[in-house]
Amino acid sequence: MPAPLWTPSEKRLKDSNLHQFMRYLKNDGHKFNSYQALHDFSVQHSERFWDYVWKFGSFIQHQPHTAVLEKADKMPGAKWFPNATLNFAENLLKFRDERPALVFYDERGKQQALTYQQLYHQVIQLSTWLKSQGIKSGDRVAGFMPNMPQTIVAMLATTSLGAVWSSCSPDFGIQGVLDRFGQIKPKVLLTTDGYFYNKKTLDSLDRVNAILESLSDIEQLIVVPYVDLSLDKDTTQRRLTQLPSTTQLTIWTSIQENALTDEQITSFKFEAVPFDHPLYIMYSSGTTGVPKCIVHGVGGTLIQHYKELVFHTDLNSDDSIFYYTTCGWMMWNWLVSSLMTGAKVVLFDGSPFSPNPNVLWDLAEKENVSVFGTSAKYIAALEKAGVKPRESHQLPALKAVLSTGSPLAHESFDYVYRDIKQDVCLSSISGGTDIISCFALGSPTLPVYRGELQCTGLGMSTDIYNDQGESVVGEKGELVCTKPFPSMPIGFWNDENGEKYFNAYFSQYDNIWAHGDYAERVPHLDNNAFDHHGVIIHGRSDAVLNPGGVRIGTAEIYRQVEKVDAVLESIAIGQEWKDDVRVILFVILREGVELDDALVDTIKTTIRSNTTPRHVPAKIIQVADIPRTISGKIVELAVRNVVHNQPVKNTDALKNPEALSLFKDIEALKVT
Repeated sequence: MPAPLWTPSEKRLKDSNLHQFMRYLKNDGHKFNSYQALHDFSVQHSERFWDYVWKFGSFIQHQPHTAVLEKADKMPGAKWFPNATLNFAENLLKFRDERPALVFYDERGKQQALTYQQLYHQVIQLSTWLKSQGIKSGDRVAGFMPNMPQTIVAMLATTSLGAVWSSCSPDFGIQGVLDRFGQIKPKVLLTTDGYFYNKKTLDSLDRVNAILESLSDIEQLIVVPYVDLSLDKDTTQRRLTQLPSTTQLTIWTSIQENALTDEQITSFKFEAVPFDHPLYIMYSSGTTGVPKCIVHGVGGTLIQHYKELVFHTDLNSDDSIFYYTTCGWMMWNWLVSSLMTGAKVVLFDGSPFSPNPNVLWDLAEKENVSVFGTSAKYIAALEKAGVKPRESHQLPALKAVLSTGSPLAHESFDYVYRDIKQDVCLSSISGGTDIISCFALGSPTLPVYRGELQCTGLGMSTDIYNDQGESVVGEKGELVCTKPFPSMPIGFWNDENGEKYFNAYFSQYDNIWAHGDYAERVPHLDNNAFDHHGVIIHGRSDAVLNPGGVRIGTAEIYRQVEKVDAVLESIAIGQEWKDDVRVILFVILREGVELDDALVDTIKTTIRSNTTPRHVPAKIIQVADIPRTISGKIVELAVRNVVHNQPVKNTDALKNPEALSLFKDIEALKVT
């Protein structure tokens, strides 16, 4: 059995929120001596488990639930906490003191900060204004915004009224925004005048002009001065040449300058809504067509995020949490939920390598970040850039590093413990927009093993099925969930009969959620009673390679290629070839490096030595760029379509659609 890279100390175990929760359960007659024992209870007695979480979390509710779960044997169809009413924003704003709530930096080093009291006041100001403009429960409010405090204020104000929030980051193209917001028809749109990225100042209002032409339902446009802090209504009006007569323009500062009376603040009432009332509308990547509009409910999001932040991330009110994300990625929604714990939430908007590769670690040091979240791609890029925060920064508060977006390579585990911090819980996590949470993630009470996600989530009846639909351990297969969980979507927008929702997750197995990940469970049992099932994610199921009928996850190849110093990034696809499939690997190399025979041999040897001959690509081809989604995920399916002269249905979902042309008509793909 491999040795763990990190094991929690006895003090860490006893001080953890999860340990406190287990003590809470012990008072009710439940004794667990391991995480796995607690997990087994949480899925075998899911109603009791989630009821315990609800009570332990002391959520603010207007009307208590009369049951925990109805139609427990139906997926879809299960109904959680029926008859309960609550408000999402109210639960995130239960702290109203002078402690820091939000601290924001942009890549120029500019800073904003809000205390919990200031955050509450700004939310109530905007909420009161929105209500005066006729916004009510069920209306949609959309943000075309950077990751800044005003975005969070707007989301909380929206949900305080029972309205529904949806957002895209400002780097979305015009069609990408219309493909999303055009389906949900928001009444209010928030935007900044521009934003900053990679030492560039980018305009947002030119795209807003084009967006407004097509979104006729927008009654209110709120513009937040960001690039030009002195921006006024007249100047903005002149720049918005396509502003419809039916759309009212308001500058953010004019709303926040209207101070409320003490009576208005104290008498403010949060709108009570059902547990399954719509909260967020999220979007699938949309690379194979118009994005699916995934609707998540108030209560399911709240209780699931609480469980993950408090038990799995060990977040407390004295912590400072950071996640590098945009407002178009679900990790933004997850990060914002940290407010319910009273922690300090640190925001950053801009390039993580501008003005230098240390920018995020400068921020982490200055704000005493204890939980640092990012993507696997960022960690790999840090190592390639030779960044060693352990030598250059003081990080005494750092207790957890979280990674998601794609599988974290084994070598990236080594890098974190070697060059960032030795005593830290490195949690690779995996879930998605579909569930606005995780199926597999970390735990501060479990050891960290190289290349593995520490555990499956509490209350998540996660399993791995082989091609015969049988549960397997130590074998690769489809990641599924066999029982309902609270953060399942309440449906898709404009999917009245639920057909799209059903086909997305439930058509493969009867009454079972199929997530679309190719994964593997790895059991461990050591002498310290750390009995658990680690998880390895091998990539997306629809991107699995199948040479000679052998299924290979793309992550298995990427892990080996990342060991080659000359390679910055790679993407692998399966090319149909002579009644079979052969593996093609495209690589981006370091500046000044060319793909010669020696480097090809090094890459192939590295892959063959650590996997199997089936994993070795038939062709390795150098490219200048790799197409990726707005949230940074590489798109194997889009590249595969281009290679096979098939259309890519929605290039507006891509951050760099021009990169697709690099994969078209490559002569090397036409010969043996």
